[in-house]
Amino acid sequence: MIAVAEQDRTGAGLRFGYGTNGFANHRLDDALAVIADLGYDGVALTLDTDHLDPFAADLPRRVAAVAARLERLGLGVVIETGARYLLDPWRKHSPTLLEEGRELRLDFLRRAVDIGADLGAEAVSFWAGIQPPDVDDTTAWDRLVDGCARTLTAARQKGVTLGFEPEPGMLVDDIAAWRRLHAALGAPAGFGITLDIGHCRCLEPEPVPDCVTAVAEHLVNVQIDDMRRGTHEHLEFGTGEIDFPPVLAALSAAGYTGLVAVELPRHSHAAPTVAAQSLEFLRAAQK
Repeated sequence: MIAVAEQDRTGAGLRFGYGTNGFANHRLDDALAVIADLGYDGVALTLDTDHLDPFAADLPRRVAAVAARLERLGLGVVIETGARYLLDPWRKHSPTLLEEGRELRLDFLRRAVDIGADLGAEAVSFWAGIQPPDVDDTTAWDRLVDGCARTLTAARQKGVTLGFEPEPGMLVDDIAAWRRLHAALGAPAGFGITLDIGHCRCLEPEPVPDCVTAVAEHLVNVQIDDMRRGTHEHLEFGTGEIDFPPVLAALSAAGYTGLVAVELPRHSHAAPTVAAQSLEFLRAAQK
């Protein structure tokens, strides 16, 4: 068992969270307890088969239980929708908003919005998906805009903020593509950006702190991890190429008050240790 230093949560300054996709081998209740005990301010909750399955028959009871758990632990929450095989046991992340079977994805996103509303989530985050080889550019884009518009309508009805994440390899892969999508939707309020700090290093042309500054007015959700230029691999802090103090300073200067959640989805095998080390690193980097 990891010894947890007796110190308050971050309080003034940035609010750090941890993603449950990095606790895939833990029961959700246990994952939330570990994250809280370590001193995190919140959790990025990926809806998944074993972590608040949005298609469970007793979903209202489960949501109420998680809401009570979060309140007792004093954790803020954002909802993430990147579960790998939730919708199709054979194809990772399928169907997306770009595919023929996108109605299932839209149903999932509506459920995520409902859960986000019931949990008091600060944002519900989602992405475009990879363009299928048999879908032309115009059709893929039109499907994406339509799917985002329909999800935005559902979110507005529930008073939920959406954070759309540019994801390397997907139809919307960078900040420029997010701006194009935002404009195509009519630049609506409530449709912000989820910024993954590692992705900025992976493929954005500007330095990472400049990426933060560029989208500051639209920033509703932040994922944080280390990464190397040109390689989409989420790395533990200090093992990639990012200089974090300037990044955290840029987030503070932007007035960002949402969660800055560690995104290490392939580190569940050592989740408590990695989570503890990650928070220690981030606290040191913001001093």
